[in-house]
Amino acid sequence: MAHEVFKSRFTFVAAAVGMAVGTGNLWRFPRVVGEWGGGAFLIALVVANLIWAIPILMAESLLGSRARLGTVGAFRDFMGRKFAWLGGYMGFITVGILFYYAVVCGWALRYTIHALTGTFQPGTDTQAVWDQFVSSPAQTIGFQALSLLLVGMVVYRGLKGGFESLLKVVIPALFVILAVLVARAITLPGAVDGLRYMFVPEWTRLGEAEVWLQAFTQMAFSTGAGWGLYLTYAVYMRRREDLGLNAAIVCAANLLASLMAGAAVLCAVFAFRGAEFAAEAAGAGNQGLAFIYFAELLGRMPGGVFFAVLFFLALFLAGVSSLIAMTELATRNVMDMGMTRRRAVPWVVGVAFVAGIPSAYSVDFLTNQDNVWGIGLLLGGLCAAMAMLKYGVERARREVDEVSDFRVGRWWNACLYAFPVMFVVLFGWWILQSVSGVADWWNPFQTFSLGTLLLQWGALAVVMLLLNRYLAGRIDAGPMSPDSFGDAGAVTDSDPRS
Repeated sequence: MAHEVFKSRFTFVAAAVGMAVGTGNLWRFPRVVGEWGGGAFLIALVVANLIWAIPILMAESLLGSRARLGTVGAFRDFMGRKFAWLGGYMGFITVGILFYYAVVCGWALRYTIHALTGTFQPGTDTQAVWDQFVSSPAQTIGFQALSLLLVGMVVYRGLKGGFESLLKVVIPALFVILAVLVARAITLPGAVDGLRYMFVPEWTRLGEAEVWLQAFTQMAFSTGAGWGLYLTYAVYMRRREDLGLNAAIVCAANLLASLMAGAAVLCAVFAFRGAEFAAEAAGAGNQGLAFIYFAELLGRMPGGVFFAVLFFLALFLAGVSSLIAMTELATRNVMDMGMTRRRAVPWVVGVAFVAGIPSAYSVDFLTNQDNVWGIGLLLGGLCAAMAMLKYGVERARREVDEVSDFRVGRWWNACLYAFPVMFVVLFGWWILQSVSGVADWWNPFQTFSLGTLLLQWGALAVVMLLLNRYLAGRIDAGPMSPDSFGDAGAVTDSDPRS
C-alpha cells in the first residue's frame, strides 16, 4: 500500500497544533501561571519555547520524515541498532501519559454533558458534583472507555479517513470557542486584575529553580516537544515541508491557545472572587481549578450555562485531539513491527483502557502519574537531542535547510549542543531543592517525591535496555534503515552515503 501523506501543509499544521493544544493548555496552564509567578513564569516559558521546544520539534520532524517510522525505528535508523531503546523510552513516556490522559478526557466529556443539561447554576455545589463523580468508578471508568472508543474509531480509519479529516475541522473550531470565551471573560468587571495577575512579573521568582522546571515542564507538556507525537505525524509529512517554520508555527499557536485559556479562566476568577480565591484555586491542582472552582464561577456568570458548554466542550476537543496523537504514536510503533492498523488499534486501545483503570479509580494515582511522566517529557526531549548529536548536528541542519523556505541557521546547532548542559543544570538545581529539608524525598510512595520519579524512570530505562535487541530486530526497514545498506551502525557525517 502506498505511503499516506497529509493532503496539504494546512492539514499537517492543523494536526500538529491539535497534537500540541490539549488539556495542558486549558486546565494546566491557568493553574501554573497563577501559582508560579504570573509574568515571571511567562518569561521562563517563552525562553523554554525558543531554546527547547522549537529545536526539539524540528529534530522530531527530521527523525520522522526521514525514517518514515515511529519512535523506535527512527532512533534505530538515526543512531544505530544499539540505540533503539531510546526511541522506546521516548515513546513509552508518552504511552504512560496516554494511560491517564484518557481518564482526563473522560472527565471533560462528563462535564460537557453536565453543562449541556444545565447542571451549573447559581448556587450549585460544584465540590459535591465533583466528589460524587470521582467516587463513582462506574462513571470514571465508563467515560474513560468512551473517550478511548471514540479516539480508537478515528485512528482505526487512518490518516485520510480519520485524524486528518477530523482535526482540520476541530482545531479551527477550538480556537473560535477560545476566542468567544476570552471575549466574554475580559468584558467582566474586574477582569483587568486577572490580566495584571497573569502578565505582570514577580521578578524575584525568576531565581527559583521550581519556576523554571515548571515552565519547561509546561512547555513540554503543552507543545508536545519530547513526546514523539510530532515525530509520528512527521512520518506522514509530504517530502518537502519547511521543518523550521512548521515547528515555530506549532509553538506559536500553542502559546496563543495557552494565553487565551489563561486569560479566560483568570479574568473570570478575579471578576467574581478576587486574588485570594485565585490563590486558593491555583493551589487546588489541575482538576480543582477546572472542575470545581471554574465550574462554580461559570454558574454565577451571566450567560454561564452557555459558556459552560463552550468551556468544557473546548476542554474535551483539546484533550481528544492530543489523545488521537498519543494513540497514533503507539499504533505506529506496533505497525512498524508488522501488525496491520486494523489489528494494532484494538490492541492499543485495549491496553490503554486496562492500564488506565488505576488512574480512573484514584485521583491520587493519576496525579502521581501526571507528575512522573509530565516531568519525564524533558527526558524525551533529551533523547531527541542525543539522536541529533549522534547523527551529526551540522549534517542534520543541512538536511533541514534543504526543505525549508527560511534557512535555520547555526542557532539550532548551539541549542542542541547545549541541551545536555541545560538538562543537567535544570535537573541538578531542582534535585538540590527537592532534597533540601525534605525528610522523605526518597520515598517512592509519595506523590511528588524525587524517589517516585527516579524509581519509575529507572525501571522504564532498564526494561527498554533489556528489550533493545528485540525492538531493533522487529522493526521494519525504513528508507534510511542501516539494514538497507548492510550496516548495523548509524549513518555519520563522513559516510559516503551522505
